[in-house]
Amino acid sequence: MIDKKHIGKVIPAFRTVAEAGRLRFFAKATGETNPVYFDESAARDAGHPTLPLPPTFLFSLELEQPDKSWRDEIGIQVARILHGEQSFTYHKMAYAGDVLLFECRIADIYDKKGGALDFVVRETRVTNQKGEHVADMRSVLVHRNG
Repeated sequence: MIDKKHIGKVIPAFRTVAEAGRLRFFAKATGETNPVYFDESAARDAGHPTLPLPPTFLFSLELEQPDKSWRDEIGIQVARILHGEQSFTYHKMAYAGDVLLFECRIADIYDKKGGALDFVVRETRVTNQKGEHVADMRSVLVHRNG
């Protein structure tokens, strides 16, 4: 079982760039058809300075966190995890070219099914290169024990 003493643990922050080509690829892969996610002219015509991030794209950027040692530190075995849940609260639009800072902490750890499953709740704050609050993300990893 994952020890609840890790609740509150701060996961190393990291920065990444929202690259336009990846935004287009993500939008296509998720079935997005709105041209503002593919065509810079359409994005500008809709009032955006450039391509906006498609919904949920921040989650794929968060997966690129370079320092994954926190998982080992708390006892997560990658082969035993499932993606349980994801939610987003958006505060400001993010765009292609933005440099985004991801600051994450473990908000909760709990178990179900008599300890057969551990749930690790992470909360992440995302800001842009200007320090503006872009979004809050909440994700739940399910860790199968035994």
